[in-house]
Amino acid sequence: MNNKNNNTNSPLPLQGVGGQSTPPSGGWGAGWGASTLFDKIWDAHVVSAVENGPTQLYIDRHFCHEVTSPQAFNGLRARGLKVFRPEKTTMTADHNTPTIDQDQPVKDPISRHQLDTFAQNAAYFNMPLYYPLGHIKNGVVHIIGPENGFTQPGMTIVCGDSHTSTHGAFGAIAFGIGTSEVEMVLATQCVLQTRPKTMRITFNGKLNEGVSAKDLALYMISKLTTGGATGYFVEYAGEAIRNLSMEERMTVCNLSIEMGARGGMIAPDEATFDYVNGREFAPKGEEWDKQLTYWKTLKTDEGASFDKELVFESSDIQPMITYGTNPGMGMGITESIPTLDQIDEAGRMSYQKSLEYMGFTAGEKLEGKSIDYVFLGSCTNGRIEDFRVFANYVKGKKKADNVIAWLVPGSWMVEKQIREEGLYDILTEAGFLLRQPGCSACLAMNDDKVPAGKYAVSTSNRNFEGRQGPGARTILAGPLVAAAAAISGRITDPRS
Repeated sequence: MNNKNNNTNSPLPLQGVGGQSTPPSGGWGAGWGASTLFDKIWDAHVVSAVENGPTQLYIDRHFCHEVTSPQAFNGLRARGLKVFRPEKTTMTADHNTPTIDQDQPVKDPISRHQLDTFAQNAAYFNMPLYYPLGHIKNGVVHIIGPENGFTQPGMTIVCGDSHTSTHGAFGAIAFGIGTSEVEMVLATQCVLQTRPKTMRITFNGKLNEGVSAKDLALYMISKLTTGGATGYFVEYAGEAIRNLSMEERMTVCNLSIEMGARGGMIAPDEATFDYVNGREFAPKGEEWDKQLTYWKTLKTDEGASFDKELVFESSDIQPMITYGTNPGMGMGITESIPTLDQIDEAGRMSYQKSLEYMGFTAGEKLEGKSIDYVFLGSCTNGRIEDFRVFANYVKGKKKADNVIAWLVPGSWMVEKQIREEGLYDILTEAGFLLRQPGCSACLAMNDDKVPAGKYAVSTSNRNFEGRQGPGARTILAGPLVAAAAAISGRITDPRS
C-alpha cells in the first residue's frame, strides 16, 4: 500500500458542489504512480497525517440518526461549540421509529425520548437537513442518502452506524464511526482515522438465475467468515459486480462490515452517473459537467496493487440462507448444515452454542423447515427493487396462514413508488400489509420484535442472538427467498 500523502501541513481539499474533492493538479498518477480507487479518494481528503499515527480526514457528508447522536450533541453544548458545517449533516429518524401509526404519539417511552431529543438537537443547532417522522424525505438513513442525491462518487461519508459502508456503492469512502467521532465531525467536519489496508474481491462471470446481490454477499461472507476482512477496505470488481444495478451494489457494500471490513466500494460507471443525475441534491448544470469529469477518473489504475486480492466464481453461488448466529454461518439453500468435523477446532464450541440457540442440528437440511415470520426491509433490502422482486414472486399467490409478514419500505419515497407501480395492490391481494418506513425488525429497538423461539426469514443484515428480539431465531436471506418462504410457510428454494 502506498501512503502517498504524509504532508502534515496539507490544506483542506478543494470542494466541488457535492462536497467531494477534485483530483490533484496534473491528474491522478501525476508523479504518484498507479493508484487504487481507495487511494485516490483518501489522499484527496487528507488534511494532515501523523507519521505512524492517525490521519485527519475531511468528511464530505455526515449522516446522523437518533441513537448515536445525543451524547455527541451534548458534548458540543458542554464545550460551547456550534456545528461547524451544518449543511454537511443529514439527519433522519429511523432506528426507534414505529412502522404503524406514525402520525400518533410514539408509545414506547424510550423511543419517544430518543426521537424528542433528536428533534431538540436539530432545532438547537439549526440543522437545515433534518427529516423527522412523517417528512417526505424521512426513512432509513442509508436509503434516503442515495435516493435524494446526498451520496455521490468521490466523497468521504460517515455516520454513527456500522452499515454506512452502503454508500461505497457509488465509489465513495464510507464507514461507520462511534459517538465520540460523531461529535468530532459535527465540531470540525474532520475525523481522525488510521489508514486501512486495501483488498480487492473479484467475481468472475455472471450470477445464476434466481441468485441476487444478497446471495452473492452472504456467499462471500461464508467463505471469508465474519473476521476475514478485518482491517481492510474492500473494492468489489468483476463482471458480476458490473452487472448489478445501483441498488444491488448498495446491498453488497452494505454487508461489507459483516466480514469485518472497514468498508466496501465499487468504482463508479455509467450506471452510477445515471442514478445520481437529476436527484435533488446532485450537482446541476455546469457543476454536473465538472463533477462528472472528475468522477470518471475514479477507478483503480492498471498496475495498482492491493494488500490482498481474492477471486470468486459467480457460477458457484446459489440462493443463500444462514443457519447460525452470525452472517458468516451461511450455506446454499439446498445444502446441509456443516457437521462438527467440518468446523475448525477453535470454533467448535461457539458453533455448537449457535446451533443450540437456533434449534438446529449439524448435518440437517433447512429446506422445507417451517417458519413463523418474514421481514422484508432494512438498509440492506428495503429499496424499491427489493419490493419489485418480492411482489413479482407473490403475484397471484397467497401468503401462508402460519406466517406473519412485515413488509417495511426503507423510505417514504420507496413507499410512494410501491403504490405508483401497482405493487401495493399485488401485495395486498396476496394477503400482505405494507408498513411505514423505518429500521423495523432489523434490530430490537422499536415495536417490531420477533418473539422468543420463533423463526424469522429476514432480509436484514445480522442474525445475532436477540438481534430481532430476545430469543428470536433469525435466518438471513434475500428478497426472493423471503418471498418464497412467505408463500409456502417454510424455507423454500424459489427456483423450484
